[in-house]
Amino acid sequence: MTFADLGLSPELLKAVEDAGYTTPTAIQAQAIPTVLMMRDLIGIAQTGTGKTASFVLPMIDVMASGRRRALMPRSLILEPTRELAAQVAENFEKYGKNHDLKMALLIGGVQMGDQLKALSDGVDVLIATPGRLMDLFERGKIMLNGCELLVIDEADRMLDMGFIPDIEFICSKLPETRQTMLFSATMPPPIEKLSKKFLTNPKRIEVSRAASTNADITAFKVPVKSRAKKDTLRWFLENDLVETAIIFANRKTTVRELNQSLTRFGFRSSEIHGDMDQSSRIKELERFKAGEVNILVASDVAARGLDIKGVSHVFNYDTPWHPDDYVHRIGRTGRAGAKGRAFTFVSEEDAEAISNVEKLTGSAIKVFGKEDVRVDLSEVIAKAEAAQAEAPREASREEREERKPRRSREDREPREERTPREERAPREERAPREERAPREERPRRERSAPRTDQVTASDDRKPRRRYSEDDAPVPAGEWNGPRPAFLDISFD
Repeated sequence: MTFADLGLSPELLKAVEDAGYTTPTAIQAQAIPTVLMMRDLIGIAQTGTGKTASFVLPMIDVMASGRRRALMPRSLILEPTRELAAQVAENFEKYGKNHDLKMALLIGGVQMGDQLKALSDGVDVLIATPGRLMDLFERGKIMLNGCELLVIDEADRMLDMGFIPDIEFICSKLPETRQTMLFSATMPPPIEKLSKKFLTNPKRIEVSRAASTNADITAFKVPVKSRAKKDTLRWFLENDLVETAIIFANRKTTVRELNQSLTRFGFRSSEIHGDMDQSSRIKELERFKAGEVNILVASDVAARGLDIKGVSHVFNYDTPWHPDDYVHRIGRTGRAGAKGRAFTFVSEEDAEAISNVEKLTGSAIKVFGKEDVRVDLSEVIAKAEAAQAEAPREASREEREERKPRRSREDREPREERTPREERAPREERAPREERAPREERPRRERSAPRTDQVTASDDRKPRRRYSEDDAPVPAGEWNGPRPAFLDISFD
């Protein structure tokens, strides 16, 4: 079967041919005719099977006829992340180059000015993340009552990110007579409920069992101590014929630390995570795609839907907390029929997480062993030992400054023989001391009675007057303190 058998227009077939594609994938062969017939659709397929083209291609032909209106997009595609939205936009530009279609990208992390201008000019296809779309809708900058077609992509990821309430709100503002497509790699119960609520008699296309992994990916789990993960990762990067690799970690801090560590050891690595602004994330992705760096350390922001060709390895530095993320992570390799290898580092704390992954996929992950190594270990060990023997041991700067060159025993001058010491004459014995007569005991002095005529303070201080109950009471309202001396001065 070819794309010409699916009912696409000649202009679209020309664009597909220019892109280098001739044979549709399984999901594309079943989804494209359904979309062209204007039916609702539920597409379940593992990542890397061409889900994006399965709705982008027919949408271009469907939107080819019609009139644009300001602030009222004719179709809407919802994506969970900015990277996925930007990737779908690239697909529209590539396949729709022979059609007069206006597209707008509505994502966070960038200025609204250009986005608002595109909406005011009128768009045929609006690609958006739920957060930015809700923001503009609440400001009254966009109207959804003219949308004829809705695509909810990566629906399970929408669920994980908490976007389901936003999607329900958005769907309630769309016209009831519309075409809706829902694509996902897994179908948890909340997504099933969402599809029943907003889709009308949809056709269900399932090209592989839900949550299954790609047969072209050889997956291993590597038992390792938490402290030994970095050393283990470097060993794989050096000894498993790694061409390009994506390394996933659960935390953003781990992503940054791991990238810094790999860079210090001479690897060409970069990083991408949610704390980076959109322009920086796009820049790092472009560097990875262009081959400037061949290792990308990422959080789960890069786990879904990113189509990066030629990724030979995926490393789960941390076992994913959510089992669904495992399927999406390793799906970054083994794409478009290529072979890939995936390694998941499993520490003692990850026992429950890896068990949940194996329950979801329905198969046990093979434990990595010596027979799975891509190169001969004996040769690697021999080369390492030879390099270690040839390399001179470099001392630190402080050691080189403090350490002085030592001469061999042959070069040392013989020591002069010391003259023996003269024997000392024995000491004369001293006469014993005469015993002293015992001291006479002195009689103890009796304590004298305290004198009342002296003051314990210094001579220039007067004795302190204490309050006595015998003092006469002071009448109310009169001075009851010490009498100042100036009161005794008379002016008569």
